[in-house]
Formats: sequence, structure tokens, C-alpha cells
Amino acid sequence: MSTTTPPVRRFTPGGEGGPIRFGDHRIVMTPAVEAAEGGPLSTYSAFFGAGESADLPAPYDEVWVVIRGKIVVGEPGRTVSGEAGDHLHVPRDSPGTVEAIEDTELVCVSVPAH
Repeated sequence: MSTTTPPVRRFTPGGEGGPIRFGDHRIVMTPAVEAAEGGPLSTYSAFFGAGESADLPAPYDEVWVVIRGKIVVGEPGRTVSGEAGDHLHVPRDSPGTVEAIEDTELVCVSVPAH
């Protein structure tokens, strides 16, 4: 029985399937690696326009890598900011919001896959 290793792949913020826009907000996410592929994680690119915010709670852990811009994550009295080059660990079911202080691009990795 032979095991086939999946090929190395490249993803761009434009993505194969295209970006997902959230209503009238300047929040865009582009899936890359998805649960349907059977792996242990999911990845996506995200863009938040300056001043945009979204609720945090998610039923999975995430690591966000800030590519450019600046965000503030958490709940009042317990926030963390991140800017270009920073990695942020957002534990499953974290309370609060993410808010873009500047136009911000992120790469996000979620475990388990969703």
C-alpha cells in the first residue's frame, strides 16, 4: 500500500474560490485550506478595513499572523494589540471582538479544521 503525500500548494489573498465579503463591511476572508480536505487545520486570509470590527467567539483555536496594519483583540479591560509581524493566539471561545485600527491583513490558522 503506497501513501501519497499531498503536494505543496501556494495560496494568495485573492484565492481560488475568491473572497467572501461580509455585508456592507470592509471585512473580507479568503479560504485556503478547508476541512473538506480532511486535514487537521484550516487557513484563510483576512482583510479588515480601518474601523471595522467583528465578534470573536469561535469553537476552535486560531493563530493570526498580522501581515500589515494594526488590530486590537479581546474584551474591555483585557485586550491585546497586534501589528505587522506579530502572531496572536486566539483560544477557542475567546470573548470580545477584533477591531482594525488601520487597514489590516492577516493570515489565520484554525485548529481543528472547519
